[in-house]
Amino acid sequence: MYTIGWDGGSTVFPNNSTNWFFYIFQERRCVEILNKSRRLFVKRMGDIEKKSKILIFGGTGYYGTYQVKACVAAAHPTYVYARPVKPPHDPSKLDLLKEFKSLGVTIFEGELDEHEKLVEAIRQVDIVIVTLGLPLIMTQLKIITAMQEAGNVKRFIPSEFGNECDRISPLPPYQAACCGPKKIIRRAAEKSGIPYTFVIANTYGAYFVNYLLRPYDKESNKVTIYGTGEAQFSLNYEKDIAEYTVKVATDPQTENGLIIYRLPKCIISQLDLISMWEKKTGHAMEKTYVSEEKLINLSETLPFPESAPMAILYSLFVKGEEMAYDLKEEDLDVVELYPEYKYTTVEELLDIFLVDPPKPFQAAF
Repeated sequence: MYTIGWDGGSTVFPNNSTNWFFYIFQERRCVEILNKSRRLFVKRMGDIEKKSKILIFGGTGYYGTYQVKACVAAAHPTYVYARPVKPPHDPSKLDLLKEFKSLGVTIFEGELDEHEKLVEAIRQVDIVIVTLGLPLIMTQLKIITAMQEAGNVKRFIPSEFGNECDRISPLPPYQAACCGPKKIIRRAAEKSGIPYTFVIANTYGAYFVNYLLRPYDKESNKVTIYGTGEAQFSLNYEKDIAEYTVKVATDPQTENGLIIYRLPKCIISQLDLISMWEKKTGHAMEKTYVSEEKLINLSETLPFPESAPMAILYSLFVKGEEMAYDLKEEDLDVVELYPEYKYTTVEELLDIFLVDPPKPFQAAF
């Protein structure tokens, strides 16, 4: 018999060389498996510890809903700051809040002018993402003030998610409704001392497929083309924008930077989008053109804020301002930064509309 002391203990083996090697192999194999399991456990615990607590303002809005679900899907503890639901209330908002809670989302109820509540909520998280709509853009100044007092925010993603307002020349209503306020928030973020990232997500894909093609209207095959229909834009699915943004918000490489979402297989013109849809549905569409001059005239003659959508359509679909500038050396390209992420192409987005079309939504100005 052999007695071998190993790993703090001893094991008795029979006096047989074949059995001796077999038992040594088996015992070492067991220890290797245990050590590997321990390393995996430690890694998983580390991954859990690395997860960031993310607070979303505007989480019950059109895009905000995508952002909340993306944070949950990435296993980040997710929080939503929402206005209290008071009568008369929209039943769909109550249903959405119930859905969020079922996903494990923590809901903070409060108004944006309740400074103490803002600070209390912000002190419980690591990252703040704002997805408020255009009428509320300037209220982000209150959020910035609260973040400065809280003193714990590791990243701030302000409500951008559209065009690169610092590099376009918008018509006055677009400037007044969108670009002007966003520039003010950018400068405030830069001066705040809070780490930030500006997300240029370009065109909401599902929103503008509904707006341009009207697939929900089964009785009509009419489509409106703005300008010549040849200008290109980046039509990015909101789900992808939200999932990219979770990566961006938690990535040290994007701190105090500007990141642009130009997804190569999502860059398209109105004419190509219409042609693609016609091929998928097997139906030709009746086309009506709105000239560049007509859009400019409407932006000048309609009262504000009704004039703002005309100015935005002009920027996106006539001037093609999303694609009209070159990226600077310091700009971040989301596709280059996260090449492993498989985004939804325009072809695939239209396939979604054929099977389970996202509901249309009308933005407020």
